[in-house]
Amino acid sequence: MPEAFINRIATAVPAHEVHRFFLGFAAAQLKDDPRKRAVFSRMADKGGIEHRYSCVAPAEDPEGAKVDAGGIFLRGDFPGTAQRMDLYESHAPDLAIEAVERLDLGAERERVTHLVVTSCTGFSAPGIDLEIVARCGLSQSVERTLVGFMGCYAALNALKLARHIVRSEPEARVLVVNIELCTLHLRDTVELEELLSFCLWGDGCAAALVSAEEAGLRLDSFRTLLAADSRELMSWRVRDDGFDMVLSGRVPAVIHETLGQHRGEVLGNTAVGDIDLWAVHPGGRSVLDAVERALELGPQALAASRQVLRENGNMSSATVMFVLEKMLGDASGGEQGCGMAFGPGLTAETMRFQATGRAA
Repeated sequence: MPEAFINRIATAVPAHEVHRFFLGFAAAQLKDDPRKRAVFSRMADKGGIEHRYSCVAPAEDPEGAKVDAGGIFLRGDFPGTAQRMDLYESHAPDLAIEAVERLDLGAERERVTHLVVTSCTGFSAPGIDLEIVARCGLSQSVERTLVGFMGCYAALNALKLARHIVRSEPEARVLVVNIELCTLHLRDTVELEELLSFCLWGDGCAAALVSAEEAGLRLDSFRTLLAADSRELMSWRVRDDGFDMVLSGRVPAVIHETLGQHRGEVLGNTAVGDIDLWAVHPGGRSVLDAVERALELGPQALAASRQVLRENGNMSSATVMFVLEKMLGDASGGEQGCGMAFGPGLTAETMRFQATGRAA
């Protein structure tokens, strides 16, 4: 049976850097509660994030009435879900096309047989998959699959699906696109936990080519871990005023416990010390700290994940692909890898991979 390989990965973020602006916006929301504002500032400073990007241009003054330059997000009058979906439909295709074009497929685009798209931050039909087919010059007979609303771990499910396709159809070439516009779901709130959650999210897109060509990262075993009694610790629900994320402060502790109990399932017969590359979804600094403690990793093991978090924040399903992109570019060949991402459920999706050292 043929093996499947991630041959290439390319990534893109929008033009608007917004992290400091959103910190200012959130602090202004708490201006009437100095204690909460002090707690927010202290915790935000420890978040390990320096930059995040948004498809929506910020206003000039984070304490002003307008949150965005276009005046769609107004204090006391944030847009409803319909208007946010209009923004998604307007901006998501452009960012997705940018990432795909950075793969530099050239004439190879005619050989793409399957398209798998993941997103949990917007819906439309005809959807972004058809936009990619039309604007990237793919064959109109490309088989299309949308992995929707699975959250941050969806990229690993997409890679799992791509691997199944390639192993059953050796000539298949699968284009995987992970597109998320998380910042569209900012809410007008004074709740400290919600504001801290919003300080994690950024917009981004990753595109990858998976095939049987022996170049890049070989995809090996996949495992799903479902933490017991944790369904409500992380959730993502459609509301009238956008999508509502619940992210409990207990999440890192549950991840720590679950990985500690099941690390044999994730690693198989491989010792932690024999894993060279750790592609861990940077859901937040505390999440990475929890993984590091649970698996007893060295201080540099999660350097790539911490770098992606610092430079981009949490971009939901696209984020772990940004980490894998760095590893694909730096690996010399033969390195053993382990990838994992977390999301609603509380679910951990994991995989093993190996670097070939050969470029596609």
